[in-house]
Amino acid sequence: MGASKIGGILQNFVSGTADVQGAALVSHDGLPLASSLPSAMDEERTSAMSAAMLSLGERIGKELSRGSVEKIMVEGADGYGILIGCGEDAVFLVLANQSAKQGLLMLDIKRAVTEIKAALN
Repeated sequence: MGASKIGGILQNFVSGTADVQGAALVSHDGLPLASSLPSAMDEERTSAMSAAMLSLGERIGKELSRGSVEKIMVEGADGYGILIGCGEDAVFLVLANQSAKQGLLMLDIKRAVTEIKAALN
């Protein structure tokens, strides 16, 4: 995997996407693979929590007979945290502020996921 290439993709995504505050690529084990997060955010802690949230979301999806989980979205007063699968071994975390237009944001996320998947191969 080209970690520096993926890091560049994340930086371009964060700087070039309206209302996005940060992004990270995380392993299913909760290890940070690459990130462009706000400086006050702990990369390792954020990665571990993202993996835990994904694991819990997948179990909830099974229990509720909803099939495989496409994305997990947390909406708070200050914005969104979105987790979306990025290949078999990684999860893409996006942090966006409250003013983000969800449709446009999801379109930009899908484009970034396509780029990241290509870099992972």
